[in-house]
Amino acid sequence: MVAGVVEVLGPRERAPFSVFTGTSVGAINATYLAAHADRPDLNVSGLLDEWRRLELARHLSLDPLRLLASGRVRERLARWREGGDTRFGRSLLDPRALESLVERTIPYERLHDNVRAGVVRALVVAALEISTARTTQFAELAPGATFTPSRDPRRLLRLAAIEAPHVLASAALPLLFPARRVGRHYYCDGGIRFNTPIAPAIRCGADRLVIVSLLYPRTLGAVPDSEEAAGNVAAYPSPIFLLGKVLNALLLDPVRYDLDVMGRLNDLLGALEANVAAEELRRIEEVLSRTRGAPYRKVEALVFAPSEDIGRMAHEHAHGLRARTLSTLLVRRLADLREEIEADLLSFVLFDGEFADRLARLGHGDALARADEIRAFFGAPVDCAHHA
Repeated sequence: MVAGVVEVLGPRERAPFSVFTGTSVGAINATYLAAHADRPDLNVSGLLDEWRRLELARHLSLDPLRLLASGRVRERLARWREGGDTRFGRSLLDPRALESLVERTIPYERLHDNVRAGVVRALVVAALEISTARTTQFAELAPGATFTPSRDPRRLLRLAAIEAPHVLASAALPLLFPARRVGRHYYCDGGIRFNTPIAPAIRCGADRLVIVSLLYPRTLGAVPDSEEAAGNVAAYPSPIFLLGKVLNALLLDPVRYDLDVMGRLNDLLGALEANVAAEELRRIEEVLSRTRGAPYRKVEALVFAPSEDIGRMAHEHAHGLRARTLSTLLVRRLADLREEIEADLLSFVLFDGEFADRLARLGHGDALARADEIRAFFGAPVDCAHHA
């Protein structure tokens, strides 16, 4: 979805972004694009090619020993397989294919060169530090660039040269992938408490944002006493149903909330600027700076959300798969349980190149449908000759 949207935004004389933020899979996208920010097109075609090469048999490879074995057995298994292990805890999936993708696909030296040259002002990826349950924002900043840290004790800023362990930590969805060690601490998926990295971009000085959400806009929950609500109640005992809904609530619902808050703050600031004297406004800004580290300011945002329900798309795609491997059998089993109940979970685990291509085409089409808004936002024409 992200790559399909970004493809429509270029090519231009130079890359349209200088600040990149992301969590979970978004951390992979953001880091890849930042590493290619010296190219006007961000080499988004290469990113699309990588997602299209996903294979369920490799990237959704079940590993029962990693999940069920005792700690000592897991340690021996790790030494036998890799000669060591920087992961922590149990996981349902073998993480090696995802590790290879993140380590091989992203040119980290090129990323650091872009940051040193100021082509990238900031790259921020978020991960949840397990021992303290604080969201850690790993930030690589260009010379002279700043990141105004939050006063919120639940948020922690760590300046670092972003490498594969930081990205893998941000994408380490609990139970599915093992947590990752970075320095002395272990981290898991940053989206659990911090899915929409809007604040880091603003704290890096950005005042115009492009945000790609994966939440279907009309997915507002079942209406009480409706047929859908009754189906949800009937499915409640299913652990798969619960896992899908919990993942949706943790990783997607905060997106809508953050965007709503940003819109309300823009309205509030507009009202203050129009009705409050300059001196009073300065005092308000001073109070905000003391309490949150920085005053609020208006932020212009171009927000993309899928025009189709990605959960339903995942369900339809899974039904069309041939059950050739244990991974495809699992996906087909999830799809067969109920019509829509498990669709939320399917959309998180469907590591399949054809499905990734469908998402890219969806993002591409949704962005083309808003070509006039894109032109107004960037002040440049949309090149419609590129296709996902």
